Order: sequence, then C-alpha cells, then structure tokens
Amino acid sequence: MLLAITRAVSSSINRCELTHISRTPIDYERVARQHHNYENALRSLGVEILRLSAEPDLPDSVFVEDTALVLDECAVITRSGVDSRKPEIITIEKALMPYRALFHIKEPGTLDGGDILCVGKNIYVGLSSRSNQHAIEQMQGYLKPFGYTVKGVSVSGCLHLKSAVTQVKDDTLLINPEWVNKNNFPDVKFIDVEPSEPFAANAVLIKDSILYSTSYTKTQMRLADAGTKMVLIDTDEIAKAEGALTCCSLIFKR
Repeated sequence: MLLAITRAVSSSINRCELTHISRTPIDYERVARQHHNYENALRSLGVEILRLSAEPDLPDSVFVEDTALVLDECAVITRSGVDSRKPEIITIEKALMPYRALFHIKEPGTLDGGDILCVGKNIYVGLSSRSNQHAIEQMQGYLKPFGYTVKGVSVSGCLHLKSAVTQVKDDTLLINPEWVNKNNFPDVKFIDVEPSEPFAANAVLIKDSILYSTSYTKTQMRLADAGTKMVLIDTDEIAKAEGALTCCSLIFKR
C-alpha cells in the first residue's frame, strides 16, 4: 500500500517564496480546488492520503515534498535553505515517526526535497539555491549503510532538480536538458520536454502511470508517443507559487 502525506493549502499562500518566476496573484479557492483534485488523482491510482491540517503562518507548507526524503528503510528530514520554511518540518516529523526511523540534515547543510531524485539505489541531489554539498555528505553518511549512493548534480535556470528532471518509467527520465545535463544520469533513457514548455519536466510516477499537468500539451504528445500512461490534472494555479506536482506529496510504502 502506498501512502501520500499531503497538507491543505495555507491561507497565506500569496506570501510564498519565489525565486525564478514573477509574483502574480494566486486565487486561493482555485488553488485549493486543484490541490483537492490532485489528492483525488492519487486516490484513483490506489494511493491512500494522510492529509495534514493547513498551516496559516507557513505560506509554502502545502509543498510537503521539500520537508523530507522517505525511503523504504528510513526517512531524512531536510533543512530548508529558506528560513521561512524551516518550521514546516515539525508536523512532518510527527507524521513520519510511526512509519520510519528519522535522520536529520544539520547545519551547515541545507536541503529541499524538491532537489532529490531517486532512481533505484542512486540518489541525485540538485546543487541549487536551496540545497548544498554539506547536506549531500550528511545524506551519504546516513544512507550508505542501506546501499544508496548520493551524488550532487548542478542545476541552473530553475528552483529544484525536479523542476528539470523526473522519472516517468523505471528506466526513463523526463528532462529539460537546458537546466540539467543528461550525462549526470547513466544507464537510463530520456524523453526531452518540448523546448517551448521548459517547466514540463515534472511528473509523479505511481506504479506504471504518471500524474501530469494539463498545461504542457506538446510534451504530453511526446510522452504518449513513448507509451506513457498519464492522469492529467490542472496545476496552473499551483505553478504560480513555483510549485509542481511532485511538490505536493510525500509518497512511500506503508
């Protein structure tokens, strides 16, 4: 059984952190509706939802992915590179404690979960404005006993590694090669995003299907041509908060 931890949208989401996009007003009712539809899409793929209460004073807290990495053997609690987001881990720790042993990224390490891409036992971490080499070294220390290898990957032009690349099949990555180099990822196949859709590389892989945004119609065609099964949902309001599909859940085996 797969479990997804989600969190209701904060009423203060219009004060969210932004790095690579301009601020435009976010319609709270619309973003909450899109988030609700996102949870229902996960349910349609057999995922159980553990929904945490909204955090009115934490604008970015709907993006729970950034607070932790959850593996079969343990979980790593992150330490955001943005001070306003550091308190988000408090309720995530409590939610994860019944399921996993917890490790913590400590100062001077900084890490956002959106910078972590797991492909089998290989864990790639984006070296971004939010995640640094200190965190990578701590992760390797925690995870090496479980057989994982942790590697830093340079990212440019976007907030997180998973803005630039995500897994869409066991052996295939969806990638924007302008933001991250394919040579970082050996022994896999690639589907390039349509160049006119630079933010189209974010997808959530559940079993043999992906959750994917309705916004990227040209990249959808490339995915369909590769035989990818897609569940499509609207995410345009979520995107105004520099968020994407992977950001909104922590998915793991119970």
